[in-house]
Amino acid sequence: MKWVKKDVPAAAVKELANRYGLSLLDAAILVRRGVVKPSDVLYFLEDEPRFLHNPFLLEGMEDAVDRILLAQDEGEKVLVFGDRDADGVTSTVLVVEALRELGLETSWRVPRANEPYGLSAAAIEEFAVAGGSLILTVDCGISNHAEVQKAAEQGIDVIILDHHLLKAAEPPEALAVVDPKLEGTAYPFRDLAGCGVAYKLACALKFARSGLYKQEVALLNVRPVKDAYLVEAVRLSNLAATGRLAETIVPGMVDLSSTRILPFLKGRQIFVWDIELQRKLFAKAFGHAAELEAYDLARDVGELIPSTRGQSLLRLRELSKMGRYRDRPPEELDVFENLFVSFALKKSSWFGDDDLARLQLVALGTVADLMPLRDENRILVRRGLAALNARPRPGVAELLRKLQLGGKRIGAVDAAWQVTPVINAAGRMGRADEAVRLFLSEDARERETLADALIAMNQERRRLGAECWDILYPKAQESLAAHENKLIVVGSEGIHRGITGVLAAKVTNVFAVPAVVAAFQDDGTVVGSIRSARGFDVSSFLASSADLFIDYGGHDAAAGFSLRAADWPEFERRARAYAAGIDLADDEGQIEIDAELPHNYLTLALADLAERFEPYGSDNEPLVFMARDVPIIAADIVGKREANHLKLTLDFGTHKWPALYWSAAERLERDFTTQDRIDLVFKVTVNRYMGTDTPQLEVIDLRKSEKGAP
Repeated sequence: MKWVKKDVPAAAVKELANRYGLSLLDAAILVRRGVVKPSDVLYFLEDEPRFLHNPFLLEGMEDAVDRILLAQDEGEKVLVFGDRDADGVTSTVLVVEALRELGLETSWRVPRANEPYGLSAAAIEEFAVAGGSLILTVDCGISNHAEVQKAAEQGIDVIILDHHLLKAAEPPEALAVVDPKLEGTAYPFRDLAGCGVAYKLACALKFARSGLYKQEVALLNVRPVKDAYLVEAVRLSNLAATGRLAETIVPGMVDLSSTRILPFLKGRQIFVWDIELQRKLFAKAFGHAAELEAYDLARDVGELIPSTRGQSLLRLRELSKMGRYRDRPPEELDVFENLFVSFALKKSSWFGDDDLARLQLVALGTVADLMPLRDENRILVRRGLAALNARPRPGVAELLRKLQLGGKRIGAVDAAWQVTPVINAAGRMGRADEAVRLFLSEDARERETLADALIAMNQERRRLGAECWDILYPKAQESLAAHENKLIVVGSEGIHRGITGVLAAKVTNVFAVPAVVAAFQDDGTVVGSIRSARGFDVSSFLASSADLFIDYGGHDAAAGFSLRAADWPEFERRARAYAAGIDLADDEGQIEIDAELPHNYLTLALADLAERFEPYGSDNEPLVFMARDVPIIAADIVGKREANHLKLTLDFGTHKWPALYWSAAERLERDFTTQDRIDLVFKVTVNRYMGTDTPQLEVIDLRKSEKGAP
């Protein structure tokens, strides 16, 4: 394997370290990973919910909230329609719970058995017969143009909550479409999972129950600048800025009525910080005839945020945490706006104890759907997993206990490998409704039964996967050659449709190329999944055959599709033509190193450093370190079923580290011995055994040190 450690400018590392009070090692890792913009650094250093983006920045969110509130007033029946995977299951549960908290009569539905992805005509017809009038789609809907039209014909409004890419020129004609990937949206982060969008709706509905919903307010601040006065104001609606104004006033040179200030403030409740000071400055700018009528927010904020008591905006600017993460130094009005938003969130209990239960599902769904662990996803997952470890919610608690994970610390990697596959298994086996019921049930005995059922389904899914792999592997080898070693496309009647995604991921991991795995159905259709590798553009590939698909959709790295069996040969032909024109990134066998460490850095504090960069997952892989000239104290061959792993003890001077090297027993005595010193690349992990957590190293690769034995 090739070991690669990117060169980074020392000046950039020092600048980042000084600005955020980081160690040079932490700063170097961030720079090496391209995390240098203040808005990116924020989400590696902070985890307060205050740093989450405002849900009302999502286009359509206010319309969605208004329609739900109307349904509440009118006592309407509401249906939540979700998807069958873990993201769809958690999204469904989140929205159902949020609507039921409002007292709405809420039913739900997810695809069962071989039902297709997305809102179905059958669900609409059944809901219409039941007297329903509002449907919310979650983790689906953005491609259901015909179904949304059918619902309208039945007198049913549809709200779409999705996070998939829009393939058509326009979204469906729903009452509201909420999707962070919509073109032109003002939302600052596109990669929320479906459960992330569902959580945003739950937050927006909570805020709608406060007295601040849809209030038009303006924050005003006057401050002296040389021989003039700067009058600044910002207009807010649902805590989102809708306009800004700044006018420099030279006393005696202009009348208040001839400025833009009065029209800007008209019709809004005006807030200031320190009314007496603001009135004095206002009078100096415009004369004593100009009176400032506003509400002083300083005392109210001080009651909820004691650290602000008696402080000026100028002083608070120096203390502002938000100011660290801006591209420019904050002005007094910026500080005032931040204080107002923080105050409003606390006053409305936007982030309360109920969020601890919600965020557990958001964390699981986000990890399961392979969403990038950047931006606010880091806070959502980090806080969700912390809540899960502290007090798992009903449904999650039973599942963890059945998986023998109760009482153990669950990180994002643990969730991805041990928990979310069990939730996904229900959908893969055509019984996603049982996963939804697990998390919604108020009956502890029912939850126990459902948790057992999910685990049994996961075991069956594994059995099917092993059988299908035997069918798939030789076909994959043939396909790799047919596609110039750039792509694998395999379809078979012997593949279960519920595990095409699992198999595509396995093919990708084994062969290090993008892979398509498809299942031929009895109804004459083909259902397939695709997984990306080495920079392959899934969206572009699928678009090249869009005219063949009955339906398709997904993310940048993973997607699914369906087509008629008669069109499969043409799809294969286009795939071969497409593969001929692509160049995959040459990263096979390459290990990206985050930092080279001297021996005195290899103390237990290194485990704390690794934990600071969690959660790990998509777009934030576990830290990889390198060390040179390390003595081996001991080497033992271990393994439960087959003794093919190595357990090493490595001497770094101040600390002796246990290290595991998977599937490497044959290298001992062949490539190195206990008499050698080695260079190695490794991750820091935790060995959890009998209630004790012990930091250890996980070796990725090693070789004899060039310095040789001592």
